[in-house]
Amino acid sequence: MRLRSLRTTALAAGVLLLAVPGLAMAQDEGPTPTDIAVNSIWVVLGAILVLFMQAGFAMLEIGLSRMKNAGAVAGKIVINLSIAILMFWATGFALAFGDGDGFWGQMGWFLNATDAAADTNSLGLNSFMNAIGAYNIPVEAFFFFQVVFCAVSLAIVFGTMLDRTKFIGYVIFAVVFTGLIYPIVAHWTWGGGWLAQDGFLDFAGSSIVHLQGATAALVGTLVLGARIGKFKDGKPQPIPGHSIPLFILGVIILWVGWMGFNAGSTLGAVGLNFADIAVNTNLAAAAGVIGATIGSIVMFKTLDVSQMGNGAIAGLVAITAPCAFVDPWAAVAIGFVAGIIVPPLVVLVDKIRVDDPIGAIPVHGIAGIWGTLAIGLFATEGRIGELGVSTGLLVGGSAEQLWVQFYGIVATIAFTGLASLIVFLIIKHTVGLRVSEQDELAGLDIAEHGMYGYPEQFIEVPGAFPEGARGMDLANLGVRTSSTD
Repeated sequence: MRLRSLRTTALAAGVLLLAVPGLAMAQDEGPTPTDIAVNSIWVVLGAILVLFMQAGFAMLEIGLSRMKNAGAVAGKIVINLSIAILMFWATGFALAFGDGDGFWGQMGWFLNATDAAADTNSLGLNSFMNAIGAYNIPVEAFFFFQVVFCAVSLAIVFGTMLDRTKFIGYVIFAVVFTGLIYPIVAHWTWGGGWLAQDGFLDFAGSSIVHLQGATAALVGTLVLGARIGKFKDGKPQPIPGHSIPLFILGVIILWVGWMGFNAGSTLGAVGLNFADIAVNTNLAAAAGVIGATIGSIVMFKTLDVSQMGNGAIAGLVAITAPCAFVDPWAAVAIGFVAGIIVPPLVVLVDKIRVDDPIGAIPVHGIAGIWGTLAIGLFATEGRIGELGVSTGLLVGGSAEQLWVQFYGIVATIAFTGLASLIVFLIIKHTVGLRVSEQDELAGLDIAEHGMYGYPEQFIEVPGAFPEGARGMDLANLGVRTSSTD
């Protein structure tokens, strides 16, 4: 069974909406070598920006973890990125974008092109790739762009599980998530599957990437349990991260990377107004910061920098699905709502005794739901009129599209949640998901990796102190030494 038409594929449909009238004429005449080169450069550049988001996740998570686990977080990021690339190459890309049925793709394993310029028919991707031939990009560029999206979804999963998860647990779940779970849900919409046929829209992944990751994250932390000391007598205890500057650096890197994430999802540059998407994305992020700042003042009577940073991420997550379908004023509204709900949701997550060190569940989960639903509220006739779906309820349309968005969200949560639960329980009852109490208290840097991420903070390191510091009373200066430990 071939993949469904371009019109029913949300990813491709969003791109068509951005096309200027001259594009159709250009495609009738066929692409020029310059068109192909420019489009390929844009898609690969977008993929590089999304790949660099892994550095943002590393800084964000390290900043919000405890110092004794910083090195372990870095190791987790790099191994999971590597697994995502290999598994998506082996099975994920075929399941997501190969010819098949409404549930999953069934062709294109191991990206089995015979050479770099291979025709897409040899991959079993011909129906979909021929449909998006208007973008004139090689299949390898398309694969590169999609594999880094898969890696982002996986990175979200483990944010809630910091400071107490076995390294082998990360590895096993990463293999299954990137090779099976994520690609199936991606196929439902971006691969022309059953949700695409129903008219479900998610331009760049509020649901497909972010909600999937947050759903698996919630399941994982429930199976894993809270960090030691997080809850005392039933009440949540603050466990602050060790470096807010690193956290904010991570936020800024992610913000920049999101330009590739959303604007790059046009899958081309010639004749396409990707700058419109970039503007909407930035407006939502900025509004998210303002919303979270206000929420922090109301909730905590202070300017909590971690909430402000998470407000930016929430705004970015929320605008990811509707970025091509809404006007700029709506992007501001979407981002602001996503940001202002972050502080109360963080408190709520603590109250229900779920330990989420980085706020992934509200920021990627609830904001992802909100952004996906926002299409059914704010999508305008001028931007989705050619898709054959209803415009947003708040801009003169009906609730029809809102309903489709809603059950697409439910399906994503149900499938991802159940599949993740099965995998995490298998890990827990075989190799084990959580480190021992002794290892958790010692820190995963030394317990699992044999060295601290900040060795000079915990052990005597020859030559660690400046030469000029010899003979000085370091203890009185507040410098930690072996004699003061």
